[in-house]
Amino acid sequence: QVQLVESGGGLVQPGGSLRLSCAASRSIFSLYTMGWYRQAPGLQRELVARIGSTGSTNYADSVKGRFTISRDTAKNTVYLQMNSLKPEDTAVYYCKAVQPPYDYWGQGTQVTVSS
Repeated sequence: QVQLVESGGGLVQPGGSLRLSCAASRSIFSLYTMGWYRQAPGLQRELVARIGSTGSTNYADSVKGRFTISRDTAKNTVYLQMNSLKPEDTAVYYCKAVQPPYDYWGQGTQVTVSS
């Protein structure tokens, strides 16, 4: 079993930046794909960014060029650097770890982009 804890959310003005962190309870990056998802009120949860066990990355079209997913293996932590934030980025952001048939979710952290 894997436990994930997100942090780093908050209120930021449009054009600002935030860095989200996802701390895992054990060393899993060699086995699991890690992803960031978000869910805004009334909308479905959507994939934002993903990093594979080999380090490959994928991004939603809406965040390409603005967000960067990375990991620090020594700290068992995955990051989401968010730049040039827009009001449309407002959502609860969740960390996910996947190795089929298993998946684990963090509790989420709120990101609000508003002037």
